[in-house]
Amino acid sequence: MGCMLIDPSQKYQPYIPLQFDERKWPTRTFKKAPIWLSTDLRDGNQALTNPMTADQKLTFFRLLVKCGFKEIEIAYPAASDTDFNFVRYLVEKNEIPDDVWIQVLTPAREDLIRRTFESIAGAKRVIIHMYNATCALFRDVVFRNSKEQTIDLAVSHTKIVRDLSDQYTASHGTMFRYEYSPETFSQTEVDFSVAICEAVRAAWGKAGTGDNRIIFNLPATVEVAPPNHYADQIEYFCTHISEREHVVVSLHPHNDRGTGIAAAELAVLGGADRIEGCLFGNGERTGNVDIVNLALNLYTQGISPNLDFSDLQSVIDVVTQCNDLPIHPRHPYAGELVFTAFSGSHQDAIKKGFEDQKQRHARNSANGEPQIWSMPYLPIDPADLGCTYEAVIRVNSQSGKGGVAYLVKQHLDLDLPRKMQIAFYQVVQAMADREAREMTVEDITTAFRSTYYFGGPKYEGRLALKSFNITTEPSAEPLDEDETRDEHRYIDGTIKVDGVLRIVRGDGNGPISALLDALRTHLDIHLTLREYSEHTIGDGENAKAASYIELVAATDNIKEARGTSQSWWGVGVDSDITASGLRAVLSAVNSAIGERVLPELKLNVGFNPTSGQADVADAIVNSLGLQLPRRFQASFFEVVQRATFNSGGQISYDSLIQLFKETYGYDVPHSSRFELVSFNLEKPNEAGRLCIAVELLIDSEVRQVTGEGNGPLSALLAALHSQIKGTLSIREYSEHSIGEGAEVTAVSFVELVYEVGGKSKKAAAWGIGHDSDIAASGLKAVLSAASSIDMVDGTA
Repeated sequence: MGCMLIDPSQKYQPYIPLQFDERKWPTRTFKKAPIWLSTDLRDGNQALTNPMTADQKLTFFRLLVKCGFKEIEIAYPAASDTDFNFVRYLVEKNEIPDDVWIQVLTPAREDLIRRTFESIAGAKRVIIHMYNATCALFRDVVFRNSKEQTIDLAVSHTKIVRDLSDQYTASHGTMFRYEYSPETFSQTEVDFSVAICEAVRAAWGKAGTGDNRIIFNLPATVEVAPPNHYADQIEYFCTHISEREHVVVSLHPHNDRGTGIAAAELAVLGGADRIEGCLFGNGERTGNVDIVNLALNLYTQGISPNLDFSDLQSVIDVVTQCNDLPIHPRHPYAGELVFTAFSGSHQDAIKKGFEDQKQRHARNSANGEPQIWSMPYLPIDPADLGCTYEAVIRVNSQSGKGGVAYLVKQHLDLDLPRKMQIAFYQVVQAMADREAREMTVEDITTAFRSTYYFGGPKYEGRLALKSFNITTEPSAEPLDEDETRDEHRYIDGTIKVDGVLRIVRGDGNGPISALLDALRTHLDIHLTLREYSEHTIGDGENAKAASYIELVAATDNIKEARGTSQSWWGVGVDSDITASGLRAVLSAVNSAIGERVLPELKLNVGFNPTSGQADVADAIVNSLGLQLPRRFQASFFEVVQRATFNSGGQISYDSLIQLFKETYGYDVPHSSRFELVSFNLEKPNEAGRLCIAVELLIDSEVRQVTGEGNGPLSALLAALHSQIKGTLSIREYSEHSIGEGAEVTAVSFVELVYEVGGKSKKAAAWGIGHDSDIAASGLKAVLSAASSIDMVDGTA
């Protein structure tokens, strides 16, 4: 358990203030916007749990262009083929407007610098951004370099950049600018930062005015001091660097102390010309500085930021989709609650402010005067950002059940039945009494999700619906000729119970009663329906059904059951109205069962014509932790169908897992036509191609083969082509990890396609590989797939 020190000075040292009496930034004010550079596609992307796909990066790039960015850092091209290929795509497909400078990052390493230049060949305007760490901690501990060696490293590689830029200008007509970052600037002795930048400029030798200015980017790589200290460092640099008119001083603040915005703004007052950051502050650790926040801060002071966020919600939608990160509800300008007042006094002030402003603007309009925005609690007009005034005044969470229900409807689109409003209000009231504070919208919506297991996997309860099939069968003929013949419903469903997939079956007059019967039969849960209601969310093709269920304990006395005071509510939402009702049932059941131990079921997975491949995939991920690609799911499902043909489409859970293992040689002893013995990857050749030397066991014979390609897998295919007739190609590849820490293992999935001359039909197969080394995992997957294809030997 953690324990904060009573005297933290025994562990942590304070920053050392810069002795700089000539500072002028405290008396300065903003006059214009700085130059902006978005590093979302580079610094932001590298900080994501799941880096953006090529399509997402393209969507994001187009958004940045639309917002008005003229400088965009698009990649670290030498880091991966993905980044390299993305740069090539933008260049070759003419995605870069003529007035936009793309920026690419490279460390001070010659091979990576050359690879970086290869990526931008043919681009019109390019900023080459090179960096090396300069602070004492990195010099002494990480690199063990002296100051002189650190300067030599920057200077020698700057010369390489200079020479290559001359070559590429001559061969491709590219206009180049050079940016140098003394990484960890904010932790570096400021006079040393000036000295190394002077040396870099001298080595560059081409610094001039306008677009020929050299860019010195001064990062707060880790924010370790208050923002005024960063402003002092920047002003010191600006006043001590020579030929200031030939220099663009750029900022790259991070937000480790939560003061990235303040640091950037004060540093601009200190003389900086340019800011690098990300939309909404994405980036390593606590993020890069938020350019949207900075730009709109200027906007509220009457200064054009030269960026357009008129439709801020569409910007939020693209950024959250591409980053797979939410915007915090209290995030400046962008959070869903930033224009909302809960306090009654705040609501009253805003209400009166709108009334007064309406009259004032009418007078301003009549007199030809500007209609100045002046509103209590609202520094910016939400309409300027494409927002409405609908959410500015909302019901306070302490207003009673009606207020709580209003918030649920506004934020979750759920119009709760009156009895459910009462039930949930009791949950909110108990939480408010326990925590002795006002409940925010997030508190209320989170409590709702947690109480009713609503809102995706994060809030999933012990029982979760995975799939189902409803069939109907006519009831017996009615005795009275005037009566309508009823239909009986049967449910065949897959439910995850305490993390394990279960098959349940039941019947009833409708889907809900059939599910209750299945739960009674398989899990010994005896509940009955007391109330049901539903409504539609949305319109047209995107409409969904919301269902509300009240369950009570089932007894032999129906009147007694319906009159009981104890009940459990549930809610479900789905595009299919039947599914929404079934989800609502399980929502209520999860509340009813609590921590009660449920009876074990025989693990039998049924596969009949109405079962889907997702059922099989769920079983595989549940037992083996393997997240099969969708095409792989379909392929294995066909295997299962063939294997169960003679058993009426039934297979036990254990048999299914064993079938998977034996089919793909996963974690079971097996012999394959191609087996990996060892391999060696060599550095890319001059053409950027990777070479591989592989020792393979082919038909029980050890062979040494070689090949080259853009990556390890394509190089292996080239090696295999020397052993077979025809060609192999990769149709699909994916990977993920299993385990944690030292036990983590890479798992790769490959689908190979085989073509041979004279045969019109192609052969295809999937393979799996796993290894602690990700390259080995991919190679094993290729060989696994190749072993499943009947290929013609090419060595005979």
